[in-house]
Amino acid sequence: MSETEKKHNELGSILIQKEAIASVARQSTLQSYGVVGLAPKNLIENIRQLFKKDAKYGVDIDFDHDGLLIDLYIMVEYGTRIKSITNSIINSVKYNVERTVGLPVRRINVHVRGLRISNMD
Repeated sequence: MSETEKKHNELGSILIQKEAIASVARQSTLQSYGVVGLAPKNLIENIRQLFKKDAKYGVDIDFDHDGLLIDLYIMVEYGTRIKSITNSIINSVKYNVERTVGLPVRRINVHVRGLRISNMD
């Protein structure tokens, strides 16, 4: 897939980079209840993040003819309902990406990579 999505209207063309979409998806995810952070997609991304902050860390964006495909890799708070958290993330990311970018979101996959215990009370 390409690194940009091209959108046409009567005035011209709009190019939207994956990093821009990933940024909107990341902020929506991090603001969701129960999410403590994003996680790497794989070991290579984890190592790359140590040397350079990647705009797409924990977020994978693909385009197809029907819309956007978004994969999110997250860490959640121990003791919270994972199903509730993931449903909330899907609704929030879909709404914010479609509203901000103007492209339909076809599918969002949320991958829970781990749990964290924040309070040791």
